[in-house]
Amino acid sequence: MTTTAAAARFVATHSVLTLDARHPYAAKSLIDAHDMHRTVMSGFRGWAEDGDADARAQMGVLSTWSVDLKAGALVLVVQSQVPGDWTNIPRSALTDKPRIITVDRTLRTGDTLTFRTVVNPTYSRPTGLPTAERGRGRRAAHTRPDHVKKWFARRLQPESQSRTAPDGVVRIGATADPANLNIRMLPTVSSPGPHQGLRIARAEIRGVLTVTDPAALVDAMTRGIGHARAYGCGLLLTR
Repeated sequence: MTTTAAAARFVATHSVLTLDARHPYAAKSLIDAHDMHRTVMSGFRGWAEDGDADARAQMGVLSTWSVDLKAGALVLVVQSQVPGDWTNIPRSALTDKPRIITVDRTLRTGDTLTFRTVVNPTYSRPTGLPTAERGRGRRAAHTRPDHVKKWFARRLQPESQSRTAPDGVVRIGATADPANLNIRMLPTVSSPGPHQGLRIARAEIRGVLTVTDPAALVDAMTRGIGHARAYGCGLLLTR
């Protein structure tokens, strides 16, 4: 049994950018995952040393995006621990002024929160080598909603359970009824040119969480969950 603090505070900045999906600047980001990454990171120049491999993590930058092809609108949400500066984005690419929101909320055990997250749900595929030589295996993507649901359920944290599951999975400080989770598979994103090997499977998960470990949930909301956090996955949005 694990005893946890009854409350924890979450503080971050959310930048909401609405772009014209037909503008070349936004269109390139839609077809190139690495270009989308550059668009996100363009708002945080000068906060970390140039070339730092973990600059994104230092600044707590996470993002998610959605596109309405009929309306020609790309909505990009960027979370960070430092303020973003979006003056480097061409004004003609923006359909509205960037909206900056300061998020400052206290999460308490027992709170219920609606949530949305886009994740890169992966698992370790055995290599076929003998057990002693097998190692962690090769990462592969879940492609079925029921498998994504199981992937997320493993990260839920029942009351009085520790942040780390027996199999090493880091839990998110909240629980939910897996039967009521809404899973939607999203198109895989990739990058051409020098990033040809970059392919990111994505799934959107929506539902209701009940807070069981506020500090663990704040950590999950701050750091993100799963892989591909540099490429628009892992941001846990709640309200």
